[in-house]
Amino acid sequence: MLKVSIKTRILDYLFLVIGCAIGAFATTAVMIPNGLTSGGLTGIVRIIQSFIDIDFSLCYYAGAGIILIVVGLTLGFKEARKVLLVSIVYPAILMIFEKLDFRLLEEKDLILAAIFCGVFSGACSGIVFWRGYAFCGTESIAKIIKKKFFPEVDISKILLLIDSIVIVIAAFIFGRNIALYALVTQFIVSKMVDYIIYGLETKIVQLNIITDKGKELCEYVMHNLNRGVSSRTVVGEYTGKEHKELVIMCSPRESILIKRFLAETDRKAFVTVLHVDTVWGEGKGFSGIDN
Repeated sequence: MLKVSIKTRILDYLFLVIGCAIGAFATTAVMIPNGLTSGGLTGIVRIIQSFIDIDFSLCYYAGAGIILIVVGLTLGFKEARKVLLVSIVYPAILMIFEKLDFRLLEEKDLILAAIFCGVFSGACSGIVFWRGYAFCGTESIAKIIKKKFFPEVDISKILLLIDSIVIVIAAFIFGRNIALYALVTQFIVSKMVDYIIYGLETKIVQLNIITDKGKELCEYVMHNLNRGVSSRTVVGEYTGKEHKELVIMCSPRESILIKRFLAETDRKAFVTVLHVDTVWGEGKGFSGIDN
């Protein structure tokens, strides 16, 4: 059991380094040389760079460090620990790639740069999320805002608002076209994350979850993810005990968030993930029954 744990941890670190390297390459070899930007902490650093002559990696390190400290003070050490490793590894690799000063495209091409930046950045985020880690960026800021100011608001809406503000500010600094290219990049990033986690064809997944923390999970899914939950009673034939099984339809990214929640609250939970071709009915990402 210990050997398996060590092997898994080594794989986690390996994939984390690979993912961060891909993301650092996207930023230093594609985004910056072509004068592009994006949402998130990367976009914030790009805005700061337009006013202060400072290396991107150093500014990113400082931003991630400040957010990490604020997360620790407001959300606690447990939450800060989730983003600690990426907050150290990613900026460090950024520094290395920045010194190499390599450019992917032979000449400036904003369309190709926006596309490839989205592909590489999405692959980076997808690999990091897949291995259970997270970036210390606007998602952490959204969590802080939700806890301290708007507990009733869905965290995804807060995150969307923050990233939108970053891109709007970028429009005034870099121009509207650059901001529009940033939207293209963000769209590709979101799709790539889904592709990395669950493959190319799955848009909706069904989670069948048996857990002793059913009430807490329902609260999280309904209020944080704004998704519906169905339940039914099942019996474990070996023990003869009754359990409540929760059924949730959600996006691949949301399923990873649910997995993280269960890892913190009920590590003995049993989860079945089913790939769904389509869903007819009301809900985010579902096709209307009358379409």
